[in-house]
Amino acid sequence: MTFILASESPRRLELLRQIGIEPKVELSNYHEEMCASNPAELVKANAVGKGKSVLPKCTGDDVVIAADTIVVLDNMILGKPKNSEEAFKMLRNLSGRPHEVLTGVAVFYKGKKKVAVEKTIVKFRKLTDKEIQDYVKTGDSLDKAGAYGIQGRGAIFINSIAGCYNNVVGLPLTRLYTLFAELDVTPYDEPPNQGITTGRST
Repeated sequence: MTFILASESPRRLELLRQIGIEPKVELSNYHEEMCASNPAELVKANAVGKGKSVLPKCTGDDVVIAADTIVVLDNMILGKPKNSEEAFKMLRNLSGRPHEVLTGVAVFYKGKKKVAVEKTIVKFRKLTDKEIQDYVKTGDSLDKAGAYGIQGRGAIFINSIAGCYNNVVGLPLTRLYTLFAELDVTPYDEPPNQGITTGRST
């Protein structure tokens, strides 16, 4: 059984390694949608799209894992900022307020697929403009939904979290494992596969 991660996210790769799975990486060429009236349906659709885009490179015995994470504030979707100015605006809007982090997860195995959405509520403390500027200057904002990483320097912005921590990082591991069970995927019956391959970047 070979696990395929349809994502270039180093954080998702590290989370899988944390639970003893060493996947091969096939970068998806799927173009993520960012506009939708229903954020939960959006992340589900994006996760499925990413997974389907790498299926032609895989065999039926491969387990394909795909995910999409967004931040939602007042029903407004915050994806990855395009530049430092947009990152600053996102963080200023998040300052002192709670927001939702949604991750859609899709697993494909032997012609079947299972999809789920995990939601976590995160609340920021009140941030000063200087704190935001200093953080944005590190470059840590630009590859993360909502312009912050909970597992890095962004941790000091957070007052509280309700729900799955790993979901905020980018991959809800418990939810993922329940999808494995629904598809009869048994990741620990044999040693994890080794090596990483790369495809086309999104």
